[in-house]
Amino acid sequence: MLEKRDFYINGQWVAPIDGTDHHVIDPSTEEPTTIISLGGKADADAAVAAAKAALSGWMATPVADRIALVEKLIEVYQARAEDMAAAMSAEMGAPIDMSRSQQVGAGTYHLQNFIRAAKEFEFSRPLGDHAPNDRIIYEAVGVAALITPWNWPMNQVTLKVGAAAIAGCTMVLKPSEESPLNAMIFAEMMDEAGFPAGVFNMVNGDGPGVGTALSGHPDVDMVSFTGSSRAGKLISKNAAETLKRVHLELGGKGANVIFDDADDKAVKRGVLHMMNNTGQSCNAPSRMLVQRGKYDAAVEEAAAVAGKVTVGPASEEGRHIGPVVNEVQWTKIQDLIQKGIDEGAKLVAGGPGRPEGFNKGFYVRPTVFADVNNEMTIAREEIFGPVLSIIPFDTEEEAVEIANDTPYGLTNYVQTQDGARRNRMATQLRSGMVEMNGTSRAAGAPFGGMKQSGNGREGGIWGIEDFLEVKAVSGWAAE
Repeated sequence: MLEKRDFYINGQWVAPIDGTDHHVIDPSTEEPTTIISLGGKADADAAVAAAKAALSGWMATPVADRIALVEKLIEVYQARAEDMAAAMSAEMGAPIDMSRSQQVGAGTYHLQNFIRAAKEFEFSRPLGDHAPNDRIIYEAVGVAALITPWNWPMNQVTLKVGAAAIAGCTMVLKPSEESPLNAMIFAEMMDEAGFPAGVFNMVNGDGPGVGTALSGHPDVDMVSFTGSSRAGKLISKNAAETLKRVHLELGGKGANVIFDDADDKAVKRGVLHMMNNTGQSCNAPSRMLVQRGKYDAAVEEAAAVAGKVTVGPASEEGRHIGPVVNEVQWTKIQDLIQKGIDEGAKLVAGGPGRPEGFNKGFYVRPTVFADVNNEMTIAREEIFGPVLSIIPFDTEEEAVEIANDTPYGLTNYVQTQDGARRNRMATQLRSGMVEMNGTSRAAGAPFGGMKQSGNGREGGIWGIEDFLEVKAVSGWAAE
């Protein structure tokens, strides 16, 4: 078994001060593969101290030099792509082909988008023609604690680290203890790319330990957290004592509204999107709202598509879905599937238990419920597994009402050939993102939600701005 207990602090790999052993489990086999350390308050304090000491020098580093280091990071990242893919596949269960293309690919994508955005961003600019001696300066918030999840590890690490680095923040990364190995590889990449000591630090730990120490730390100026809404509330409360900035990317319960005039691939596209990453995506289209004229055919098609989704070990190549991340998640998903049955939803694909042929590993059957109403538990709670709920509707107004009747507001989806209707829906749906007719958001588009899906935006210019303070200066001397 591998042993990777050290943390990356102040440009060095160091032994934990008050670490406890933690086994990283391969969800495909349920076997431990690596021993890491979960740090404590002293480890968090050491990392924050290093970040604080490096802050003034990093803030004073020209933006062009910070961008150049991120460009170097991309080179190193691409050179170690296979190491990264293998790590994520083994620790959180993404099938290896999906890990190579989507999980690893997301990191390159976001870093490249940050570089493009940064080169166009004016970090110092005039207030306006009416005030020639007033200046607006964007400067780093300060020391940032970055707390990332297990489901899209590199997606979230790069969204936070790339933006913070370009903004001039120094940082402490606490990855999920369920998927820490990719972050340790990433720390090696940051070191190889040449970031100055203390700019980037990484400490493994759990939420109650290192997470709490960072979110309440008086020398941490900002917390950027991605994870559950429950944890987001706890972080917000802990951070309130020091009035630090808190950026939250939380859960979702996205509605995918399919009108009668939707294209022929809309239903299949929605089911496969739901099943991607084994349903472990906060922006998954987990509620499929189908207009009555298309409803019966859509239910039949969704069941058929889900029935063809294969499940297999993450180590095997192919287009299957892998296991969910751990036993806790597996049990939660099983309970919610049973709850759907008990509350009267019509099970048309999948169901409780492991798929046929599996007696080990945290595998879930691709599951579809029909005749769901928005009061059912499976329509209200984020399941975070390959479980789709189909809900009928009659009118556009009813679709909007059902879609918005949720505490979440991350991503909604619309499928219709009526352009005016698409535009109306986009303005009425209460979510940070709306994707229509299978068109993904463009490079650099902001990612984030409203309501209990969080606050702030990640990606592109908006992601960089989240790590910046705005300073208004009067009496600026003409250059």
